[in-house]
Amino acid sequence: MTNTSVAKWDVYEASLAGPAGGNPFLDVTLDGFFRQHGRVVRVPGFYDGGGVYKLRFMPDNEGEWSFSTRSNVAELDGKSGAFTVTPARPEVHGPVRVANKFHFAYADGTPYLSFGTTCYAWTHQPLAEQQKTLATLKKTRFNKIRMGVFPKDYPYNVNEPLHDVYQPGADGKLDFDRPNPESFRHFENQVKALGELGIEADIIIFHPYDRWGYCDMSEEQDYRYVAYLTARLAAYRNVWWALANEYDFLLDTKPLHQWERYFHIIEENDPYGHLRSIHNGDPAANYDHRKPWVTHVCIQNWDVKRTPEWRADYGKPVVNDEPEYEGNIIQCWGNISAGELTHRFWTTLMRGGYAGHGETYSHPQDLIWWAKGGELHGEAWKRIGFLRDLLEEDVTHGLEPIERATGFPWNRISGARDGDVTYIYFGEHQPVIWAAGLPQDDRRYAVDLIDTWNMTVTPAKIVPAPENHPTRHGAIVRPRRPDAAFAVELPGKPYLAIRVRPLD
Repeated sequence: MTNTSVAKWDVYEASLAGPAGGNPFLDVTLDGFFRQHGRVVRVPGFYDGGGVYKLRFMPDNEGEWSFSTRSNVAELDGKSGAFTVTPARPEVHGPVRVANKFHFAYADGTPYLSFGTTCYAWTHQPLAEQQKTLATLKKTRFNKIRMGVFPKDYPYNVNEPLHDVYQPGADGKLDFDRPNPESFRHFENQVKALGELGIEADIIIFHPYDRWGYCDMSEEQDYRYVAYLTARLAAYRNVWWALANEYDFLLDTKPLHQWERYFHIIEENDPYGHLRSIHNGDPAANYDHRKPWVTHVCIQNWDVKRTPEWRADYGKPVVNDEPEYEGNIIQCWGNISAGELTHRFWTTLMRGGYAGHGETYSHPQDLIWWAKGGELHGEAWKRIGFLRDLLEEDVTHGLEPIERATGFPWNRISGARDGDVTYIYFGEHQPVIWAAGLPQDDRRYAVDLIDTWNMTVTPAKIVPAPENHPTRHGAIVRPRRPDAAFAVELPGKPYLAIRVRPLD
């Protein structure tokens, strides 16, 4: 081993030569212990094929580090090395964490607003198609992508994968005791490529759409798979762990105690504490996200107005990764309009959660973004990028919804605040004047009118606040005070929003 250097939050990798006979995936254990001052971080090692074993470490502190190994085989035991950690690259902010209870931030404190998309099997497509996916992502504003480790067998997605995730046995069937290092190397290289684009890889570990036998692995094989995946990928700063896509559709073969054990295996083998979630199929079958091993709520549900309910139920950040998809396929979850998906993004964000994008337009070769990646053909992704850019102008903590208790409109209109900045989204409603939720003090404010579809921001006209309708108490009619210090004049068209910012 020779001294080397690595930037903070990048990957330090040590390779060691060891036994290749028998089944090293089962027979050999390897751990690395990384030290700085009095701190020791255990990192599980893994077999990468060809007699090569690896340790990967993501340093979170600058300065000198050293490591040593422990193994049940002499060739790997007692090895050591040292390296220097330099400052993080300017564009790198570290892994994403939960911050402010309902929101996220990078490790260096930079706020992170989740704007995700879904491409379940993009890493299993031909290499040229995968390059198209990365090129498309580069021009969007998505900063998270949901992607499966296993290939997927589902309508519009029936092609054979680029690699099998496990090696073939003597009988020609996949041997679920022998992972295929080539498949995992390819997958982690794509995770790294996403990280260079500033995109979090929300890695789906299990799903029910299978014809290769991955769903039928034994309980012990499942546990070894989760541990191996964690050992290979945990050192990448942009990793999120999603235990499943639609876990409840797998409960017949993977009962609840197994899901809890999967979470614990990740906790035991991921020293960096990457985000952990699990995703439902039936909208009424949410996992109990209150459990301490779950970091945030990951759900699918079309009724995005329920976002405050999920916040209250679970007390964690809410990411509705499937509020249905823009497209025109026959399945109802995949044929909403671009305008409707944009509307659901705005509603979700204004109610204190985060939403996910997917695109499902029919294609003669079934090259559909949600399944295979490639190219986008719709319109919502542009409006979602506009929304992200708009919010990131002022983000400090994350959007907190204006609750119903503070005024009657909030069961229909969506409003939120982030520090001194107020946003109100009208959706399908088209008032010509608005005051509810606006500031009540005498400070000076600037108000912008936002056209969420045309992606424009223009100064709004501020007018005196009207009095509310009078209220009747017995036989006495009493006028009510205005809702706010001023009102905003609106053009009377749907899908507008306003932003209110203090001038001093």
